[in-house]
Amino acid sequence: MANRVLILGASGRFGRNAAQAFADAGWAVTRFDRRRGQLDRAAQGMDVIVNGWNPAYPSWEKDVPRLTEAVISAAESAGATVIIPGNIYVFGETLPPRLSEATPHRASHLLGRVRREMEEAYRASSAQTIVLRAGDFLDTRPSGNWFDKVMAARLGQGRFVYPGALDRVHSWAWLPDMARASVGLADRRDRLERFEDVPFDGFTLTGQDLGEAVGTAMGQPIETTSMSWLPLRLLAPVWPMGRHLVEMRYLWNRPHRLDGEKLRRLLPEFRPAPLETALPIALRGLDIHPNKPVPGATAPLSAAE
Repeated sequence: MANRVLILGASGRFGRNAAQAFADAGWAVTRFDRRRGQLDRAAQGMDVIVNGWNPAYPSWEKDVPRLTEAVISAAESAGATVIIPGNIYVFGETLPPRLSEATPHRASHLLGRVRREMEEAYRASSAQTIVLRAGDFLDTRPSGNWFDKVMAARLGQGRFVYPGALDRVHSWAWLPDMARASVGLADRRDRLERFEDVPFDGFTLTGQDLGEAVGTAMGQPIETTSMSWLPLRLLAPVWPMGRHLVEMRYLWNRPHRLDGEKLRRLLPEFRPAPLETALPIALRGLDIHPNKPVPGATAPLSAAE
């Protein structure tokens, strides 16, 4: 009998990729519809719950604790393992250059504090929990992330617009790889601790490195330039999403990389895709034409499930 997984937020970035990866691996996949379903009931008989729910930033303080409580309750009742796509917000503005499972969580800003409290709630529960921690996402299609909303918005004019210093390294996760790693960890859940913090190293690149790689993938030279934060700073007092984006600006200027040693130890056979394979796929879904921005590029960044 196939293992069973319940995907929360199956229409969002991580949830959509996780649903595909688990299905490809032979798991029985159920995509939860929170408009019609009852979580405690849907979780019964499930081996794993993938928590891909991710409200918009302005709703985090109100919604994340409520959703966390609901997922923990369902997982404890069903005896299911929870897998969470973790982020690096928990480390705070003084995050060190190398981030491992042993790095202290010292975030004091709002978004980091919400995520710290969320992870602490899972750690204090009796539900087995795997936090697969990653940097910013590269997706298989436009999904409202930094890469497709901002950086690729002017590729039609030969410009790659980066939101930080071009010479500082930044962590990226190719979502299909991260989703496959989730499946691998789920398959080994009986051999894992009750709470596992697993950094996913993905790609560590400077802004200049990423811009050059995009140009190579497109087969043409690309000018990599730094984004102006002035419009966001001016809008921040009246636009909550802008305020939170400015709050997290430090991640683009403070060099950091995730240490993937624990993941390699737990999944020695795991082979991630190289950047030259991932980037053409990430770019393929973008409508790139001269003198025409990527559709939706001027819309606010989303925090889709």
